[in-house]
Amino acid sequence: MSYINPAPGTTSQIVLKIDAGQALGNLTLGAGALTVPALQDVTINNANDVFTWSQLDATAKKQIATTSTNSVAMNLVVDPSTFFGANVTAAQGDTVANQGIMGLSRNKTLTTFSLKVQEGATDYYIKGQGYVTGLAPTISADAPVWVTPVTITVTGDYTVANAE
Repeated sequence: MSYINPAPGTTSQIVLKIDAGQALGNLTLGAGALTVPALQDVTINNANDVFTWSQLDATAKKQIATTSTNSVAMNLVVDPSTFFGANVTAAQGDTVANQGIMGLSRNKTLTTFSLKVQEGATDYYIKGQGYVTGLAPTISADAPVWVTPVTITVTGDYTVANAE
């Protein structure tokens, strides 16, 4: 059995890139894609909804899978240039580098993302489109750097490939 072991300090094990979304369904990342630094953890959610009903002729309920709710959740240490962007007043339609993660959320910008997961010599890329949400930067005496949760709520399905 093999498992993914992103050892601390090992580069390129898990890399998240975000770009402004093209047409819905176009998962191409542009040259200006933003690489999200200082990831602490990443959770990939794929939760299928289930429709449940009862029938008079059955002793157990019936179920059928319906659409799924997908998201990528993470925690990261706030890097000012990627969190706030190069232009704090950037509007939707501006580059991802100018908007930053906060701007992408504030402007409700459709994004395309690619999450690289490396296992040995094999790379896996989980790609999709969605919206950045769930920002809640916090700092405390016990954790004297700004950290924030970030969620990308996915619109549509994920794709998985061995090349970006």
